Parts: sequence; structure tokens; C-alpha cells
Amino acid sequence: MKRAGVWGLLLAMMIAGMAQYSPSLLSRITGDAGPPAPAADEQQGDGAHPTYQRRHHRQQIADSGRVVAILDDDLDGSRHQRFILRLASGQTLLVAHNIDLAPRVSGLEAGDTVAFYGEYVWNDKGGVLHWTHRDPRGAHPGGWLKHRDRRYQ
Repeated sequence: MKRAGVWGLLLAMMIAGMAQYSPSLLSRITGDAGPPAPAADEQQGDGAHPTYQRRHHRQQIADSGRVVAILDDDLDGSRHQRFILRLASGQTLLVAHNIDLAPRVSGLEAGDTVAFYGEYVWNDKGGVLHWTHRDPRGAHPGGWLKHRDRRYQ
């Protein structure tokens, strides 16, 4: 009986450790898959996606919002174009778009609409969206930004 308990504990620890690096693994194991992954061009549009409400980390999400601020590029390490979107719900979202791996979104102005698919990380200011580009190693789902009918990935 003790041996079975130890094996169960080890299995639980392995799953927890793997889920830290692959959040979708935990969803598959627990059955909490959440909403199905959207098609590449599908947009939720209401800003009230369960991922935002549940304060998920490292969750792929598709939506769109209006640009409310354009920030200076982050030049520390990989270069990132940064701007803030306001979603339909009123929530704000910082977009950190890697311009070392994808083209800069050109002609971006306050008030523009930007659709996106990328990795959402919750924070108390609304969250950060990154991985809005292809992964050159192929280990992470590719994301994108769409502005004025042009896709940046």
C-alpha cells in the first residue's frame, strides 16, 4: 500500500511539473479543456473570454481590440514592438510583438483595430500578449497580429 502511495505521489508531481511547461497538458488531464481553440482568423470579439476571467497564464487566445496607446519598443534582449489594446469588455491588454522574429506592425495608430492570436499571460493590469509570431523551433504554437487586413507573424 505504501508503494502505491509513493507512485501516486510521484505521478502527481510529474504531471504538475509538466503542466508548468505545458498548461494544455493539465487541461487535458483534468478534463478542463476550456473553449475549443479558435480557427486562425476567428475572433472572440467580446473581450470576455474565459481565459481572461480565469486569470490564466500561458494560454493561447484569439480576440481583437482597439489601440489605446503605442509604447516605445522594448530593446532589452529580443526587440518587441509594444502597444496597449482595449478589448470590448473594457479590459486592457499589453501586446509585446517580437520584431526580431516577425515584421513590425506598420502604420499603427491609436484607435486602430488589431486582431490577434497569441499567448496570454494574466497580470493585474489586464495581461500581456506575446508569441504573436511563428516559433522558429516549431515547439510553440505560432501566433499573429492582423491590422488593416495584413497579417504579421
